[in-house]
Amino acid sequence: MKTLKFKLYQHKRNRLLLRIINASGVIYNRCIAIHKRYYRMWGKHLGCAKLQSHIAKLRKKNPFWQYVGSQAVQDICQRIEKAYQLFFKHNKKGVRPPGFKKVRKYKSFTLKQAGYKFLGGNQVKIGLRVYQFWKSREIEGTVKTLTIKRTPLGELFMVVVVDEGSNPEAKFTTSKIAGFDFGLRTFLTCSDGTEIESPQFLKQSLKIVKSASRRHSKKLKGSSNRERARKNLVRKYEDISNRRRDGAWKLAHELTDKFDILCFETLNLKGMQRLWGRKISDLAFGEFLQILEWVAKKKNKLVVFIDQWYPSSKTCSHCGHVLEKLDLSVREWRCQECQSVNGRDKNAAKNIQAVGASTVSLGNVRQATPAIAV
Repeated sequence: MKTLKFKLYQHKRNRLLLRIINASGVIYNRCIAIHKRYYRMWGKHLGCAKLQSHIAKLRKKNPFWQYVGSQAVQDICQRIEKAYQLFFKHNKKGVRPPGFKKVRKYKSFTLKQAGYKFLGGNQVKIGLRVYQFWKSREIEGTVKTLTIKRTPLGELFMVVVVDEGSNPEAKFTTSKIAGFDFGLRTFLTCSDGTEIESPQFLKQSLKIVKSASRRHSKKLKGSSNRERARKNLVRKYEDISNRRRDGAWKLAHELTDKFDILCFETLNLKGMQRLWGRKISDLAFGEFLQILEWVAKKKNKLVVFIDQWYPSSKTCSHCGHVLEKLDLSVREWRCQECQSVNGRDKNAAKNIQAVGASTVSLGNVRQATPAIAV
């Protein structure tokens, strides 16, 4: 599967799409209310099929709901069902059930087999109206779903999921393998000694964001000045997000061009975020790994994740001796067995490379395993 994103031209006919998104938000909140009421009355979970049939009956009586296609309504019910299943599975880990959302902040609706048709050029027909989009690339493969998303600025994007068929097996071009250790001071430390620093885009723009946020908070609620200040603040955050994502894409291409197999350690980023807060969010290591996995699959490279509990920092990369304890403040340590001096990050990267190489030789590569422990 491949996801393509295109921006729609701004036009007054887009008001209909905004109306459909608002109606989808109303339907979503009604579904959540029905779930809560059903649990209070019967003490059990409401099935997706029952919810879909009930919403279909209510949709016939409400003209505003009829803006939303039947398949889009089914997708809303299915997304709520998936959110509840995740809650039942991970509720002990802090996952909460789905709740109500403000309609003006509701983001999207999804069409599956019907309700849209791609015309020639950069035109797409949604319902009975034709819309134009910035066709930055060709749509190749079988289109599975089409989603219309609304940004906080009110701009509309079209997200298309296509099936490109089977992917070829990994094809090596450089015959090189590398291990990478993630850190707070240095974003990535490579096993060959290379250090990759993070620009920390949020830290760079923090004064600008604080100033825009202060101006927004001082405006009168409900006024047009406050809305302009809100959009200005959103633009600042979008600029930071775009620069961070652009840097992640460039780094992912650079690493996959240099190495065939890239080894990383599975990290509990949620726990790290509770400890170090904004800095972990600014580094965005989880987002970078998602981009890296996508680029690696496209270039037929391998991304390997070793076990979360492997003591990569406490193991000597020269003789294999394992320390009993190693504080985070210790950046270098001397091995008691071979007397070699090990830099914390570089030593961990070498160990990650060694374990990743052994995993590849065993043929037990967890390509689809997420690198973030929940």
